[in-house]
Amino acid sequence: MATTRQARLAVDIGGTFTDVALDAPRGLVTVKVLTTPQAPERGVMDAVTAALAKAGSQLGEVDLIMHGTTLATNALIERKGAVTALITTEGFRDSLEIGYEHRFEQYDVFLEKPEPLVPRRLRYTVPERLSAGGEVLRALDERAVQELVPTLERERIASVAIGLLHSYANPVHERRIRDLLFERLPRLCVSLSSEVSPELREYERLSTACANAYVQPLIGGYLDRLDRALRDAGFAGEVLLMTSGGGVIGLETARRFPVRLVESGPAGGAVLASRIAAECGLDRVLSFDMGGTTAKICLIDDHEPQASRTFEVARAYRFLKGSGLPLRVPVIEMVEIGAGGGSIARVDALKRVGVGPDSAGAAPGPACYGQGGEAPTVTDADLALGRIDPAAFAGGSLPLDTSAAGNAIDRSIGAPLALTTQFAALAVSEMVDENMASAARVHAVERGKNLDERTLVAFGGAAPLHAARVATKLGIRRIVVPTGAGVGSAIGMLSAPIAYEVARSLYQRVAQLEPDKVNAHLEAMRSEARTVVEKSAGGAPLVEARSTYMRYVGQGHEIAVSLEARPLEHADRQRLHELFEREYRAQFGRIIPDLETEALSWALSISAPVAPPARTPELTAWTAAAPSGQRRVVDPESGASLEARVFRRDDLAPGARMEGAALIVEDETTTVVPPGFQATVSAAGYLILERTSPQ
Repeated sequence: MATTRQARLAVDIGGTFTDVALDAPRGLVTVKVLTTPQAPERGVMDAVTAALAKAGSQLGEVDLIMHGTTLATNALIERKGAVTALITTEGFRDSLEIGYEHRFEQYDVFLEKPEPLVPRRLRYTVPERLSAGGEVLRALDERAVQELVPTLERERIASVAIGLLHSYANPVHERRIRDLLFERLPRLCVSLSSEVSPELREYERLSTACANAYVQPLIGGYLDRLDRALRDAGFAGEVLLMTSGGGVIGLETARRFPVRLVESGPAGGAVLASRIAAECGLDRVLSFDMGGTTAKICLIDDHEPQASRTFEVARAYRFLKGSGLPLRVPVIEMVEIGAGGGSIARVDALKRVGVGPDSAGAAPGPACYGQGGEAPTVTDADLALGRIDPAAFAGGSLPLDTSAAGNAIDRSIGAPLALTTQFAALAVSEMVDENMASAARVHAVERGKNLDERTLVAFGGAAPLHAARVATKLGIRRIVVPTGAGVGSAIGMLSAPIAYEVARSLYQRVAQLEPDKVNAHLEAMRSEARTVVEKSAGGAPLVEARSTYMRYVGQGHEIAVSLEARPLEHADRQRLHELFEREYRAQFGRIIPDLETEALSWALSISAPVAPPARTPELTAWTAAAPSGQRRVVDPESGASLEARVFRRDDLAPGARMEGAALIVEDETTTVVPPGFQATVSAAGYLILERTSPQ
């Protein structure tokens, strides 16, 4: 007898909305509800209940839940984590403050550096010392550790980061400090830098360990409450967490290393955009995810998103590298800015319109939500410009107040600038679109990429509303809006692989490479990664990938070099040097002759890969779609008010074609097709917007 296919469910918690995508035997069901910031698990359960009711299913029929969240990110940005202490080597108390020992904005005399997560009074030192090779130069003073316990109790420390000098090479002292603390404080959360980020570069390792410790009690408590709520409601399957690197891990690993969840929600969107690129045969894509609180932009080449081992959170200066807190964990590389539907607009002392990065969030939300919000937001502007149907927002579950939106815009934008409601709303929309376009330009330039030949893949509740205007500003002529775009990140999580990456430092001069030492190092990493993945992979075949981070001797930064998943031999010394120079030439256009190379760190990932999507066939016949109504909208290029035809996306079959100006409405979002653009429905059901007029 054939078994019934079980359902899978994905949940994405954002700053404003909680999205659910349910992949059930009867098809895909999506739901968007307001996030409940004080108890996020309540919003999750509300969204799950609504999705199950819409699908006519029960929670007991779901065997897998994939979950991404911005809770860790928001806690770091808003400084709402636990009271955290740092224990480090004697003499290195101020490493967090010293940082890179340079100014990220050289000529700003009022430069503000990001405050460390752990204030100086809660940073403690103990006598001990290791060499760069891991040799014990000075034994750990255990009495000094024990004497810290009363201080930790008096300060009501909930979490401790332990980051000792050169602990990546030998974790023995960090582990001993943890054991000594647990003897007296068994409920204390402890993060070891040798486990969280076992790589050289002291400042980045300490910063990552502190971030992990800072959010661990919050994320651990949330995951426990959510797991309990799901079990009480009849769920008997497994919960997997999306990581910043684009894979998923189990609850136990997520509790230990919550810093790996910092970009988990946006990573789901990048996975979605990558699959769409593969389906549509698009080699160069710009992923554009705009939700209620932030916008995320990611470059995708050859169906793979750009990846990195480091990124920054809580930047003091929006576009300046070095102005945030560095984290060294595997991550899909993207730029994230405070430009979402809830971003607050204002006029500054110079009569300039500014938008974000602060957001009205879910409570009170934009003025049009009718929940007490008074500040004008991007959503208020979109409503005033006619882009949103006030009765159909979020599938009709949240009717919008057009008058409240107009009043907020008039009061804060229109009156100071002597503008009508329409032009004040257009000013807000134009500023947020320019902010996003500027972020995309900077991101592309920093990576030596062009944008004008790319396709924009737009998803998130607000992205389809703004995609055409952002694309116009960037010189992009084609846009793809996928099915279920309003909850795109959640849909992307459904196709994310179970995967885990480990990176550890082990210095080797390539000309004197010690294969046995490196192989033992990689085997330990392989064992760690397999242990994490096998718990959730269910016996699926696993794939291993290896790389090393190399540079010329004397350089300050290294580049990634892919390796075969096999033991290294002495004969690989020359091979490694050649692989490095090939990659170096590809990135910089040249090599440096007769210079030795060195490897600093090694990375290994284990994954249970997901089958690649089938290529979508091209359609050759098109038919004009019939509109369901009309609505007046404002054209952002001319500022003129014009009549736009309204289409229900559910009514559009593959091959349907629409000319702008048009609005394509669905429960979680609306796609704006301005004059000069044409929209068609692909064989996969995706909306393809193409510019038909010259720019």
